[in-house]
Formats: sequence, C-alpha cells, structure tokens
Amino acid sequence: MHTTATDADAEAMQRLAQGEDLALSEIMHRWKDRIAAFLFRMTGNHAASMDLAQETFVRVYQSRTRYKATAPFPSFIFSIAANLARNHHRWLSRHPSDSIQVLEELDREPKSNDCTPDEALAQSETSRAVQRAIQALPPDLREALVLFTYHDLGYHEIAGSLGCSAKAVETRLYRARQLLKEKLQHLSASATSA
Repeated sequence: MHTTATDADAEAMQRLAQGEDLALSEIMHRWKDRIAAFLFRMTGNHAASMDLAQETFVRVYQSRTRYKATAPFPSFIFSIAANLARNHHRWLSRHPSDSIQVLEELDREPKSNDCTPDEALAQSETSRAVQRAIQALPPDLREALVLFTYHDLGYHEIAGSLGCSAKAVETRLYRARQLLKEKLQHLSASATSA
C-alpha cells in the first residue's frame, strides 16, 4: 500500500505525540521550504519568514498532542503559519518604522542570466510590481491567494487553514484577483503598447 505525504505527516504527528521527537525532523524536512515560501509571500521579508517558519515548527511541536489525524495536515500546518503571519502583520502595523525593511526586501531580487539586460530589468520590475500588489492585499485575501496559487491547496484545505468555508475561500480568491487586476492593469497596458 502506498503512503501519501499527508498520511506520513499524520503518522509522524502521532509518533511525535508519543514522545518520538525525531518525527518533527521528518515533518520539517517535508514542509520547511513550502512554509518558508508561504511566509515570505505573506510578509515580504526573508528574515521574518525564516523566523516565522521556525516558530511554525515550534507550534507544531507544542500542538502534537492536540492534532487530530482527521484534519488534513496541510490545513493544520498552514493554519499555524497563517496565524503567525497575521500576528507579524499586526506587530508591523504597531511598529511602522520597522516595516521599511519589508520594502527593502521586495527590492532585492535575483537576476536572471538567460535574458538581455533590458528583458531582465522589465521582468524584475514586473515581478516587484506583482509582489507589491500581493503585499498590498488585505491579509485574508493575500492568504487565500498565496495558498491557492503558490502552494496548490484546494478550497477545502485553504478553508481549514484559514478557519472559514470553502465558499468564503472562493469569494476571497475572486476579490484578490479583481484587486490585483486593478492594481496591475498598468502592466498589461504597457505590454500591449510595447
């Protein structure tokens, strides 16, 4: 019988609850990159996303005896990460001088060697515009969009992560796309005029 990653995660959580602390390493190995990428898209800050990713796994460990295998593991872990991202966002809103670092992080982007300098500049500008537009979305819309677009979660998994209904996820995704379309319409206009 073939074991899926979700089954392996549920089994690892069960072993973790029984005191086998090494099971957390398995979970971290499978999820660290996805969680860090999700948190980076939520915060726009590499250092903050790495700190929040570590905190996510601390919370997974702390929740080891409360986890129920009936809940999809992706919903469980992304729920923890999303809550931490929300708390981080609230903290930034109370400490606005620290949020300058977020913009600095958005401006740092790896350069591609596979295109001309003009193409690389255009791609970089487009990428930064999209990142800024995503960062400007309200947190509930941004969370749904990032989980759906970048982490391939379904509506029900996202609903479990965010504590809402699948219909609410659908609505949030629609609203997020509409807002992004409005914020980024200048990109499509400049592309058609070029």
